[in-house]
Amino acid sequence: MKEIMNKSKRSSRRRLPPIRSGEIIDYKNISLLRRFMSEQGKILSRRMNRLTSKQQRLMTIAIKRARILASSPFLNNES
Repeated sequence: MKEIMNKSKRSSRRRLPPIRSGEIIDYKNISLLRRFMSEQGKILSRRMNRLTSKQQRLMTIAIKRARILASSPFLNNES
C-alpha cells in the first residue's frame, strides 16, 4: 500500500514548463531553438521536449526556417 502512495505522489509532481510565458517561438530566437535540438542538429521529439502538440508544430516550423536562413545548421558533424 505504501508503494502505491509513493508512486502517485511522484507522478503528480509538477514540472516546470519548457517554454516560459514571455518567450515567443520564433526563428530569430536561436538560443530557444537550440534547447529543442540535439547536439547533431536534429529536432527532438515532443515527448523529450515536453511541449504541447501546437508548440511542437511551431517549434518545428521555426527550426526549419532558421535552417533555411542559415541561422542554424542542418547537421552538426563536428563530433
